Amino acid sequence: MNWKEALRTNVTKAGELREYMDLTDSQIEHLNRILHQFPMTVTRYYLSLIDWNDPARDPVFRMCIPSISETDLSGDFDTSGEADNTVISGLQHKYPQTALILSTHRCAMYCRHCFRKRLVGISDDETADNVAEMAAYVNAHSEISNILISGGDAFVNSNQVIAQYLEHFTPIPHLDLIRFGTRTPVVLPERIYDDHELLDILKTYTQKKQIYVVTQFNHPKELTDHARKAVKTLLDAGVIVKNQTVLLKGINDSSHVLGALLKDLTKCGAVPYYIFQCRPVSGVKSQFQVPLMQGYEIVEGAKNMQNGQGKCIRYAMSHVTGKIEILGPVSQNEMLFKYHQAKYAKDYGRIFTGEMTPGQAWLEEPAG
Repeated sequence: MNWKEALRTNVTKAGELREYMDLTDSQIEHLNRILHQFPMTVTRYYLSLIDWNDPARDPVFRMCIPSISETDLSGDFDTSGEADNTVISGLQHKYPQTALILSTHRCAMYCRHCFRKRLVGISDDETADNVAEMAAYVNAHSEISNILISGGDAFVNSNQVIAQYLEHFTPIPHLDLIRFGTRTPVVLPERIYDDHELLDILKTYTQKKQIYVVTQFNHPKELTDHARKAVKTLLDAGVIVKNQTVLLKGINDSSHVLGALLKDLTKCGAVPYYIFQCRPVSGVKSQFQVPLMQGYEIVEGAKNMQNGQGKCIRYAMSHVTGKIEILGPVSQNEMLFKYHQAKYAKDYGRIFTGEMTPGQAWLEEPAG
């Protein structure tokens, strides 16, 4: 079957999980209540990576199957102020050099740690269906040197839609590159290596304007032979592949696991460049956030396992005021931070310290 047919076999209902695990009627009822607010869709491929003899401790399971903790709605649904940065429907302009396009609200799989839970699989209110208007905006703002086409998942769009984006944005002279944000190499790798039309589109347009694919591998179990094949196929098409990992409690919150992932990514050509602090999103915060002090130690331990290429990573958070690099502790209860990117000019490159309370996993606004 092709990738679209594979998506139609996704597990989306709580009752379908009985094919894989024993669930009582009350557990099904509870899961259904969660899914009413935070939908589930999981590819059969991704489900095949789970150790069903011990699913509760399996990292892949935790990333795709709802937990009772999702009913804890402490936190915020928009932790980075995305709505405030929207300039026209579907297009955000937070940093001068970057325009972000929410091309769809759909994904091949809905990650339980998703920071766009307010949107993904639920609402298309913030997504784009106005490619020409967005291209006109970018064309009129010469400070924009790259666009990130995301979602949802940019590669859940049809090949025709992907080609439409490239047709409109490739000719803009001040764009240095075009990025696509996608988890399909992780959760539906055949979308890449079995779709020759997509590969031909990418190969054609990357000769005109460099195309990057930014993906998200979070655990070594995800980097299967199929996933490696997807990465290799993109590289062969002339696309540069980079990876952003999210630091997640119970999944990759050990230096050994994270370090092994970074080594494997570097080896296969998916260059790791960010380790992101998990955001305090409603339905996510209580499950997946790691305290900042602990996170720093984990990331540094993982970094010490890398060669020069793997050491290029930055431990950062996407804060409402900008992308903040977490530099490390200066005392038992104080940490050093630096604006890697900033929304406001006053913060460009600013280094500051923050007082840390025990277990603190995020910075309050305003940072510093």
